[in-house]
Amino acid sequence: MALTIIHHPGYTIDLPVSHPFPMEKFRVLRQRLGEQSLATPIEWLTPNPASIDALARVHTRTYLDAFLHGTLNRVAQRRSGFVWSQALVERVRLETGGTLMTLEVALASGLACNSAGGTHHAHADAASGYCLINDLAVAAAHALALGWVERVLIVDCDVHQGDGTARLFEGVSGVFTFSMHAGGNFPAHKAKSDLDVALPNGMEDEAYLAVLASRLPGLLAAYQPDVVLYDAGVDVHRDDRLGYLALSSQGLYARDAYVLTCCREAGIPVAAVIGGGYDRDIVVLADRHAQLHRAAADVLERIG
Repeated sequence: MALTIIHHPGYTIDLPVSHPFPMEKFRVLRQRLGEQSLATPIEWLTPNPASIDALARVHTRTYLDAFLHGTLNRVAQRRSGFVWSQALVERVRLETGGTLMTLEVALASGLACNSAGGTHHAHADAASGYCLINDLAVAAAHALALGWVERVLIVDCDVHQGDGTARLFEGVSGVFTFSMHAGGNFPAHKAKSDLDVALPNGMEDEAYLAVLASRLPGLLAAYQPDVVLYDAGVDVHRDDRLGYLALSSQGLYARDAYVLTCCREAGIPVAAVIGGGYDRDIVVLADRHAQLHRAAADVLERIG
């Protein structure tokens, strides 16, 4: 059995050398995964850009028109973290299309991964924190609209709260949002997820995994989702430039293997995205993100 990973070369676009967003990590992650030996073979799939109709299920037409056609004002662009370009629009649509495909493949096979995604700060009418379109929300809304599922659980383990996702699905019974994040980190004004677990700065592997184990199995049993969307941000790593937690690389692997194992042992399909991660050494950063795919291959080989 092969692990399906969704990737597109268009996930990486040119940015100024001084730009703080590590855009090259997507290209290098694909390269590193191609060089590594995982427990199962990799089946690479290439996504199409997400349709405007899919984006409009969660984003306002006014915001989409401004984003797609380059009329976002300077304040909006600054909040997004990017200067607008047509290449950026195409990149974001491809990334979102990748998460849509990841979810569709996961529903068919039980487990699939994107090599990008996790743009959980994007709101209905605004970009924020390097997130222009909320791919997690678009995928969840798409699956619900097409009748593929009735209940989606979003498990967000990025170091930052998934505030955009929480606000987009506030009061929506078909989506449960679970965010486990550093309480003192961005955003300053938190949203209200269905379940928020705010962690203290500096938390290490053992304590982190214990908190996760105290929440996830009960949540899966109580909510009984038809699919899990998992945001495996590596900015919880102790060496991350923007993270306030202190997981090791082994802790990242243990976290991802635990989440995927819990889902698959319960017979729940899981679609995983890589989330945030910030390091000036792009190879080191890509290898942190690759822990997700290594864990997925191991779980797939062991459980299916």
